[in-house]
Amino acid sequence: MFKIEYMQRALYLAERGKGFVSPNPLVGCVIVKDGKVIGEGWHKRFGEAHAEVNAVLDAESKGFSVENSDVYVTLEPCSHFGKTPPCANMLAEKKVKRVFIATLDPNPLVAGRGVEILKSAGIEVFHGFLENEAKNLNKFFFYHIKNKLPYVILKLATTLDGFIGDIDGNSKWITNEKSRKKVHELRSEVDAVLVGSGTVQADNPSLTVRLVEGRNPKKVVLDFSGRLNGDYNVFDENCFLVVLKDRLTEEKREFYLKKRVKIVEVENKDIKLVLEALYKNNIASILVEGGSRVAGMFVESGFINELMLFVAPKILGEGKRAFSISKVFKMDNPLELNGEDGFFSFKFRS
Repeated sequence: MFKIEYMQRALYLAERGKGFVSPNPLVGCVIVKDGKVIGEGWHKRFGEAHAEVNAVLDAESKGFSVENSDVYVTLEPCSHFGKTPPCANMLAEKKVKRVFIATLDPNPLVAGRGVEILKSAGIEVFHGFLENEAKNLNKFFFYHIKNKLPYVILKLATTLDGFIGDIDGNSKWITNEKSRKKVHELRSEVDAVLVGSGTVQADNPSLTVRLVEGRNPKKVVLDFSGRLNGDYNVFDENCFLVVLKDRLTEEKREFYLKKRVKIVEVENKDIKLVLEALYKNNIASILVEGGSRVAGMFVESGFINELMLFVAPKILGEGKRAFSISKVFKMDNPLELNGEDGFFSFKFRS
């Protein structure tokens, strides 16, 4: 019957698609027959074959028939025609015996229909195995499907006394190369990196992936004030420029269009409006790397799913604070985020 090691293997395979399949979910599949793994597969790239198809092809390329086999898959097989045909139908046609599913698909186009197709074909279906692990693996996908908004990670690098730069605005480098490598890993896994116009002007970043292997994310620049005036590294076909409606001059609009920048116009500075517009552009996850003003806007908006804090064992005494927010709070009524206390431990050199 069910063996946990096969589902663990399927979850491991699913992770290999990180950074390449969004806005589709990460999915892995293992096919077992007579107590032996005969095929493995995972969803490798958006628009390409799904995990179940790749696992079947892997088995058949080795001369195995998948009829009467057990299929372990990390997400409910799809039941609709999208970029590829439905996997549930394919498994039914192949006459597999049993399908073990880690978690059901929250997508309304699937949501139980895949299970129905399999059961109607006489296939035994079981689900709920390593479900928490499977949902966590696809936290971007689950959140953006259910909420119609991108999953947001706010990343900050601070000193021990909470500064993201010195009094002159210098921030290179607060943390070490190991931390910067982790940030580049994050960039490769999300759909987009978001910064404000101030960061673009001060640092002229490329927002690409360089310290690890992986795809470059899309770039989102908030320019509510219309302050950007000139050519910057972020301006290309992968850039979304968010501006207030009717604030762009025709000259600037023409410049951005020549650069193939996608212009996103919103009614006001409401972060939810920004996220809704980016969701409509197939952006399911965002890493916010802006300065204190952008960090403050996202904190006050309440639309942060994760705060990733890189804290260096350094003290400045004064400098640029992590959050620039619209009002001052007191301890008896602070701006409180819906999270748990964190714990940091440093060992200092003797």
